[in-house]
Amino acid sequence: MDKAHAGKLRLVIAVLLPLGIAAFVSAFLFGSSGVSLKDLLALMTGTARANVHFIFFNLRLPRAILAFVSGGALSISGACLQGMFKNPMADSYVIGVSAGAALGATAALAFSSTRAFRGFGAVNLFAFIGALAAVLLVYRLASTNGKVTTFSLLLSGIAISTLSTALVYCFMIIFRDKMEHIVMWTMGSFTSASWEKVFIAVPVMLVASALCLCFARDLNIMLQGDEAARHLGVDAGRVRRSLIVLTTVAAASAVSVSGIIGFVGLIVPHMLRLVIGPDHRALLPLSFFGGGVFLLIADTLARLVLDSQEIPVGVITAIIGVPFFLFLLRRGRRVKR
Repeated sequence: MDKAHAGKLRLVIAVLLPLGIAAFVSAFLFGSSGVSLKDLLALMTGTARANVHFIFFNLRLPRAILAFVSGGALSISGACLQGMFKNPMADSYVIGVSAGAALGATAALAFSSTRAFRGFGAVNLFAFIGALAAVLLVYRLASTNGKVTTFSLLLSGIAISTLSTALVYCFMIIFRDKMEHIVMWTMGSFTSASWEKVFIAVPVMLVASALCLCFARDLNIMLQGDEAARHLGVDAGRVRRSLIVLTTVAAASAVSVSGIIGFVGLIVPHMLRLVIGPDHRALLPLSFFGGGVFLLIADTLARLVLDSQEIPVGVITAIIGVPFFLFLLRRGRRVKR
């Protein structure tokens, strides 16, 4: 690693660490229930009032943890898929995770299932199953004689996502009384965060994200092409299959507890790649941390933008993400010229 690259890496870390601390403090302080910095200090010394203790430990802390880890899982999934496909526009949603989760959650909402597994409701469970099922179907459709090309995988992902979205609209038309709940879920929110969801979803996201880090070296080699990777002892097909499974599990776990939150896996990895370069040994862990900070800040803003009510966090990420997406498109066109 040359000095210039090492300097940029230190700069990114120096920015992200205090930003992460500030994001957590802000997540604890801001919201409909007023908690002051004095109350936060009282919590640290064990002298806080009972209501402050309840707000912090039962409402704010599980929500902050869930937002941070979900953002990290979505971001590291996007970083892996961008490196694997060699496409800065790729993220977990291009292979059907988002649409599959939306279809599963919509089915649960439409039929008013109230069953839960230790606090992990039917909507969350069906969203997770729907995301996994959609990606499995995408992979089977893209597979020819046991081989899957990037082009066929992306086309299959678009097809299944379109079909899933169409079925969601059908559910909304048939079950008009559930339309508001379906729309709100698809916009993404952490209002229903709880310790039960933290205990079930967070370990899955952390394990899947940690396993993605094991493929950093392989992703670096695959940037040179499959032929070069084979000569260097890397089975590109095996790496792709493994990463599709891991990124799907990570992203599906995040989506199942948060709803559809777009652009996290697109914005954060690409911004970091522009600064520190494509070395996945640094890019992947920083993407996880950066994605967590980004979504934690977005969730805090979702509680602050309107005084009377909270807006979905997916709206905040879309407002930030769409201009960045258009920037990538324009930048790509300039490069081609």
